[in-house]
Amino acid sequence: MAEGPESTRKVDESEFLEMSGQDPAQARVLRGSLEELASGRGGDALKEMAQEVLSGRASLRDAVGVSAYADQLVAQAAPMAEKWAALSDAEREALAAEGERSMAEAQARIDEERRTPQGDGGKKSRHDGRGWSLY
Repeated sequence: MAEGPESTRKVDESEFLEMSGQDPAQARVLRGSLEELASGRGGDALKEMAQEVLSGRASLRDAVGVSAYADQLVAQAAPMAEKWAALSDAEREALAAEGERSMAEAQARIDEERRTPQGDGGKKSRHDGRGWSLY
């Protein structure tokens, strides 16, 4: 996808609300995951895809329709699906509970940000691999 003058635009979680069922915590986690991919963690194709989406040059829905990106997403997901299938029911339940806790923490941070006058009160946020936190 071509670079253009709009390439300096950065998207926020609101761009992902439709794809996350209007759940702001899921939208934030989705954006954080894209930032991880944009750092190169998932390979060159997914890095490019994430950068396109995060810059606003492509929607996530359009980007996953690009065969080079979709093929890489499938290739990256296959080992994770195999690992999931190999887990016991108890291990799956533990991971699901951990995911629910992580989403609840993300929602609590969003709620706190909304209660704080003028956004985050001057604090900066960071993604620590489990979710977003203020520091």
